[in-house]
Order: sequence, then C-alpha cells, then structure tokens
Amino acid sequence: MKQPPVITVQLVHLHGPMKGQIQEYELDHIAIGRHPSCQLRFPADLAIISRMHAEIQRDGNRFKLVDHSANGTFVNGKRVSEAYLQSGDVLAFAEGGPKVSFLIQMREERPDTPPRRPDAAPVEAQPAPPQPAKKPAPGWAPTPSAEPPRIVKPEAPSEVPTVNAPMVFQYGPTLRSFKQVPVTVGKHPNCQMVINHPAVYDMHAQFFFHQNSYWVKDLTGRGQVLVNGQAIALQAPLNMNDLVSLGTDGPAFRFLGEGRMAEAEAQAPEQAPAPDSRSGASPRDKPEGVEQPRERKPFLRRFIP
Repeated sequence: MKQPPVITVQLVHLHGPMKGQIQEYELDHIAIGRHPSCQLRFPADLAIISRMHAEIQRDGNRFKLVDHSANGTFVNGKRVSEAYLQSGDVLAFAEGGPKVSFLIQMREERPDTPPRRPDAAPVEAQPAPPQPAKKPAPGWAPTPSAEPPRIVKPEAPSEVPTVNAPMVFQYGPTLRSFKQVPVTVGKHPNCQMVINHPAVYDMHAQFFFHQNSYWVKDLTGRGQVLVNGQAIALQAPLNMNDLVSLGTDGPAFRFLGEGRMAEAEAQAPEQAPAPDSRSGASPRDKPEGVEQPRERKPFLRRFIP
C-alpha cells in the first residue's frame, strides 16, 4: 500500500516578534495564537493576537487556513475566514500584526520508515564494531582491487540554461516567487529580483538550475558574490543552508533547498586586533601576566538555521 507523502510546512517570519526565524512542522494540524498549547505560539503580551487565533489544517496534500480571531487573519493582504494555501502565500495575523511566509516541501516516505517528530534530532549512524581479521586460506592470493568509486560533482555549465524550476526569494517584507530560472538579482529595473541596496550592483548575481542543483553566478566580475564567506570565481553550486552574500556589506540569503532563499545576516569577517594606541603593538604582543579585556558578545543575535 502506497504511503502518503510527508509534507514539511515551513513558516518564515517576515514581520513581528520572531522576525527572521524559520519554523518547520510535519503535522496535520498547526494551532496559532497565544495559548500555551499552540504549535506557533506568540508572546503572551501581544494582545493583537487572540489566544486561539487561527489554525492550519492538512486536507490530503493541501493545507487550509481557518480563522478563529477577533482581529482577523489575512492571506496575501485579503482577510479570510477559511482559505486553501499555496506555497509562497504570505499570512498576516491581525492587521499590522505578525507576518509569515507559508512554504511546503513534499517528499515520499518509505513504508518501513517511522514518522519523524518535528522536534526530533537527527540520529547519527553508529560505527560498526571492529571485526577480527580472518586468516587467508592456504593457496590464497590477493586479486587486483577494483577502481575505487569516484565522487561525481556537478560540472559547471558553459552557458546558463533556461529551466522550469521554482525560485523563491524572501527579502525583508518582500516575497517573490518565480517558476522559471535563471533569475537575475541586482539594482537594475531589468532584473527579475530588484534589490535597492548601496552594496548591490546593477547586475549582481544570477541563480540557475543545472544537473539537479541550484547554482549562483557572479555577474560583477569583481568577486562580489560570496558563499559561506568565500568569494566564488565565477559560479558555484549551492548546498542546503549555504549562505550567499551579495558583497561583504550587502544582503545575504540562506539557501533552504528547492530554490528557496531567505534573508539572513551575513557572517562578519574576522577582524585583526586593534593596535595599542600608546605603543602601536597588538594586544597579542603584550607581555604575559597582563590581564586583557574580554571581548563582549552581543546579548541577542538573530539566527536563521
């Protein structure tokens, strides 16, 4: 008997007290509100949100949003009492209240695979215990070993192909969805994804699909596209949770798989210690026994997994 597919719901917080966070659920019912029993729970002092504000219900392979609030629930700016959702919809809980982007990811589950809880940590495979070596039988001679398997990496294409593949960008309150790639990002009006930022070039980067992988290409010619803090030569494939930065001072995006890019904080490059104003020496050069001031870390830091 064929098992129903496993659907992961991702809620990307665009506005509100949890802005920047991404929550994932593999549930048939997601309650939203201030009540402690809600799966998506907002702070108790956020009075604009009802205790039981809304819920998302799975209906086959679709999801339906049901409103139970006094201040209303909105889908793409329109107030609804019930509505079936599509991946990429923007949900707002009360007018001027928190906003989230609704995304889904579907995968087939094998019949013998137990369901995974949303909060379950991945289980690492345990190494097999060592086995005692067996003595070769008399007259045995080793045979030439076969060539070891090679790890095949996707080769960079000479030309960027046009492919019907989804691409979604979340940048601030903006959520743009595309059904075809490549998608060009920059300040120029001809770009599909226009980002008005002083560090962004007119034609800055291009995202495309090749050999079952999403890629990013640097269009600046000046090493202004970084993946995980390293400038790419021309183009590079993207892996899950890669951080793509448009310049060292420009906006950054976290790759969530299946063409989804969510705004993230860029990784600040490590800075060299400032020289001592009196001697010109670095704090590392001070003699032993002199207590150094401790580096202060920010009290709060937004994190996108």
